[in-house]
Parts: sequence; C-alpha cells; structure tokens
Amino acid sequence: MDALRQLAFERGTLSQAERRTVLFQKAFLDNIRRHGRLGEIELIAVFKGSVFLRDRSLPFLFRDAGLAPQLAKRRKLHLIGEQAKDRGVVARIFARALNGGDR
Repeated sequence: MDALRQLAFERGTLSQAERRTVLFQKAFLDNIRRHGRLGEIELIAVFKGSVFLRDRSLPFLFRDAGLAPQLAKRRKLHLIGEQAKDRGVVARIFARALNGGDR
C-alpha cells in the first residue's frame, strides 16, 4: 500500500490526508536515516513545516502546540535526540532496503 501511495503522491493524485501521511513517512524515515534514532522535535518540525509549505494551513501548523508543556512536564519531550552508537548499521539497513533486500 505504501508503495502505491508513494506513486500516487508523485503523480499528485492523493487526497490532502493521504499527502500528509506520505509527508510524515518521509520525515520519519529521513530522521532515522540521519540519526539512527528518532528525534521527536526534528520530526515534528520537518513534518509540520513540509505540510505548511504545501497546504499553507496555519491551524495545522499549531494544532498540537498545546501538548508540548504537558509532555515536557512528564519528561516525554526530548529536545535533543540521541544518535545511534553505530550509524553504519543503520546506513546498511537503508542501503539494503533501497536495493531490494540484496545482500
């Protein structure tokens, strides 16, 4: 399904909600590819920024901003994401996935 959604995204035939799903998936995977682990703040910034640039929706941009203080209070919001110890492993996983699983 994701592959078909990606093709439809590239052709511009997706609904607004489906486009946001693809943009989130891209932001998520790019974040993992760069750091080896998920950096929540960067993920949110990249995803919300890409949706805003595409749709110009200010309400979407700030919709979840009220959650930040609650998450910070419970120590669930990490301002600086951790790096994976061996990002080479992550790079090999992504390379293998892009090459169709060949070893």
